[in-house]
Amino acid sequence: MACNPPAAPLEGQPPAAAGVFEVRDLHRHFRLEKHRIDVLQGASFLVAEGEWVALVGRSGCGKTTLLHLLGGLDRPSSGEIVCRGLAYSRLDAQARAALRRRHFGFVFQSYHLFPELSAHENVMLPALQWRRDRQAARQRAAELLAGFGLAQRLRHRPQELSGGEQQRVALARALMNEPDVILADEPTGNLDVTAAREIIAILQGLHRERRKTIVMVTHDLRLAALADRILVIREGRAHPVPPGSTPDLGPPPLHHGASYSQPDIR
Repeated sequence: MACNPPAAPLEGQPPAAAGVFEVRDLHRHFRLEKHRIDVLQGASFLVAEGEWVALVGRSGCGKTTLLHLLGGLDRPSSGEIVCRGLAYSRLDAQARAALRRRHFGFVFQSYHLFPELSAHENVMLPALQWRRDRQAARQRAAELLAGFGLAQRLRHRPQELSGGEQQRVALARALMNEPDVILADEPTGNLDVTAAREIIAILQGLHRERRKTIVMVTHDLRLAALADRILVIREGRAHPVPPGSTPDLGPPPLHHGASYSQPDIR
């Protein structure tokens, strides 16, 4: 990564030094009426190339907020994120959007599929936004959906698909522009056991066979255990979990239950 090495070891640093993300002293606070809510309070860590990192913690601890910050969907109150040598603080909105389209694939718990579009059209959207050839986009979208067992569902709209099928469509859309980083927010959170297993198998394949870097938020500690590394978001910071240990989630945050960060998925 084309950035200077950290001056001091980072608490969540992986064994390998080469990183996709460098997060330094990240803070994010929100205003709730007259009150200031400090969600992130100095989170620092690295994510290595090809690594699968799981973010776990109590509800309201800042996991999703942190994921949105990594994806350039939100701005920190202070601190810095560097991705492949690019400091987010130096990027304008257009440059951040270009970074997202070029490097990131997003998977959300609620799928965020457009109900008026077919599965095929939903998957094509990122490529069309990037102004790629429509016929090539159509072919790649069909291939991705077929690879996820949805060849017979191309013309179906989201409301005609099961939850597991919708999440597979969302995963195909995330891969449309061939990103090297997958940012997943509770990818199995709304699914039954069978559908969740299908999504987990896809994530494992993306990691093992295609060497995708994955940063995933999850409440499921069994799913988190499949990752290369687990970080617990606790008291506003990222704490590494020793291999084989049970994550210490700590007490619920004082602002438990509140939701602040909304993704800008443009």
